[in-house]
Amino acid sequence: MTQPGRPAGPSSETEAVVLTAALDLLLSEGVASLSAQRLHAATGVSRSTIYRHWPTPRAVLAALIRVAPRPAGLLTGESGPDLHAEVDALCDRLRDKPVGGFLHAVVAGAAWDSTMADLRRQYVEDLLAPFRTALAPTGLSGTALEDAVSAIVSPLLLDTLLLDRPAARERAHRTADTILSGLR
Repeated sequence: MTQPGRPAGPSSETEAVVLTAALDLLLSEGVASLSAQRLHAATGVSRSTIYRHWPTPRAVLAALIRVAPRPAGLLTGESGPDLHAEVDALCDRLRDKPVGGFLHAVVAGAAWDSTMADLRRQYVEDLLAPFRTALAPTGLSGTALEDAVSAIVSPLLLDTLLLDRPAARERAHRTADTILSGLR
């Protein structure tokens, strides 16, 4: 038996319209553009619908992170080739507008609104996860695993986010090779 009243969530069509517009706004105007008023103006979806399902810019950002595609890694089980493939994939993603621009906006949003810091952390964790998976066959765990992932990925994020230059792919490959050679 169905209950009368409003549905629990937006229709898939409404969600697609609002989140597509939200991503476009985020990439072109930043996190502050994710207001219900701005989304209404961009989509024509009623403000009450937007407020009900995405009452704050943080809620919109969380929804975007939830639906963000995660590239399927084609891991071979060999850490060397897998790490190199993940470095290349991350460098490409950081260079391209959706991921690179989204990451810039998430970082800026967390600076603008401290309640978004957990979303920034979640998004970055999603970027780090494939590196942990690629290093799994080495037996690294705990702090050693996190140190290895950070040594490879942190300079790429520094290049992209703070220095506004392309991620140094070759340096990341050398770092991965140095880490793996230290394990042999």
